[in-house]
Amino acid sequence: MNKLSVSDLDVKGRRVLMRVDFNVPLEKGQVANDKRLRAALPTIRDILERGGRLVLMSHLGRPKGKRLPELSLKPCAHALAKLLGQPVAFVDDCIGPLAEAAVQALLDGEVLLLENLRFHKAETDNDETFARSLARLADVYVNDAFGTAHRAHASTEGVTRFMDRCAMGFLIEKEIAYLGEALDVPKRPFVAILGGAKISGKIDVIDSLLPKVDRLIIGGGMAYTFFKANGLEIGNSLVEPDRIDLAWSLLEKGGEKLVLPVDCMCTDRFDFDTRTVGELSPIAVGSIPADGFGLDIGPASVSRFAGILADARTIVWNGPMGVFEIDATAVGTYAVARAMASATDKGAITVIGGGDSAAAVEKAGLADRMTHISTGGGESLEFLEGKVLPGVAALTDR
Repeated sequence: MNKLSVSDLDVKGRRVLMRVDFNVPLEKGQVANDKRLRAALPTIRDILERGGRLVLMSHLGRPKGKRLPELSLKPCAHALAKLLGQPVAFVDDCIGPLAEAAVQALLDGEVLLLENLRFHKAETDNDETFARSLARLADVYVNDAFGTAHRAHASTEGVTRFMDRCAMGFLIEKEIAYLGEALDVPKRPFVAILGGAKISGKIDVIDSLLPKVDRLIIGGGMAYTFFKANGLEIGNSLVEPDRIDLAWSLLEKGGEKLVLPVDCMCTDRFDFDTRTVGELSPIAVGSIPADGFGLDIGPASVSRFAGILADARTIVWNGPMGVFEIDATAVGTYAVARAMASATDKGAITVIGGGDSAAAVEKAGLADRMTHISTGGGESLEFLEGKVLPGVAALTDR
């Protein structure tokens, strides 16, 4: 995707409006996980080191147009200041006289964080007047929020209509490079792994990936809809009855490319709300008892998947292999993470598509053994589906 990069911009002495994704968890008024702040640091530092006057904007949570003190971005300003080793100014609004005065006070190499964009409903409405107000704050625009690039909001799409030069930051550039290269010119064998609860959220991804991959591994709760389509008994396992015919058509279309689990970890007691699970036993697919819940892939499936991944040269993974929220049924997910780490060690390109997959890799301590971990969840899925991301499409062409 040939879009203008932040490195193409002359930022010396210029006001740079940068969309970041600081939608971070807060605990007791402090940032509990600064991963998203750290992800934006390369672009932030580049602009500041080159003498730009940086104005950062982000959303946090879903205030739906209300000013909620518990969703203020002020804690992010304190956390970012520590990471940068320099002051980060903060202003209590993102448009209007207060914001404009704070921007005008900036000197070269200084940074300001605006208040939560979604305190204004106009942000998610992609309101033209709101977008113009944002554009008035700066000379050039940079989007480095891959996590919101799939949404046409005022700060991601609308604002670009009123600014001459709109560029992508290094984070978005990296996301597109890895995800795009994996899809367009993959080293082969190219293996995709899709998990998660429901097939309905992954239909377009499966359709898009099938012609491109050498193998498509299916795990997680959605595998049971495929089992049902094959005429197998699944007991009390998760199923989408209205997607059984669709699953059958995907099985026919995918043929040998589609790889399903051959066994699962099964129990007769399961309550997700209380996170309780009975004794788990490996059960062959097709032998799940009537009162059984399939909650994770079994050891034979782990072995089969690991064998496929060991030979792969490009691997893209999105979605857990079981009920990842419970340790006892996250074993298969961690096994896939380890298999991918081993593949990376042997030279494979490994891309984690955000969400629970990224959380699993980080929790397992394997993040530094993956080629790339996407900061997006739904965003990386939409990219894999071949959809245009509005926040990227709106940027200036080179």
